[in-house]
Amino acid sequence: MLTAGAMPLAVTDVGKAAPLGLLVILLLCLAVYLLGRSMATHLKKVPASFDPPAGDPEDPRGPAPDGETRTDTP
Repeated sequence: MLTAGAMPLAVTDVGKAAPLGLLVILLLCLAVYLLGRSMATHLKKVPASFDPPAGDPEDPRGPAPDGETRTDTP
């Protein structure tokens, strides 16, 4: 029950946050769109498989430093 002279806060604050809330939501939507477009661009650069080609007997540890031949065993 409200006493005479006491106004609930909701009556005086109606509509003040709507423009700011809309701006925040629009900025978040723009950020999600730009991140999605960037991710799609990066995903196009990823190879279909990370497995080495079947006919390539390359050392799985990668090339030896300075072009030397590896003599140690894995």
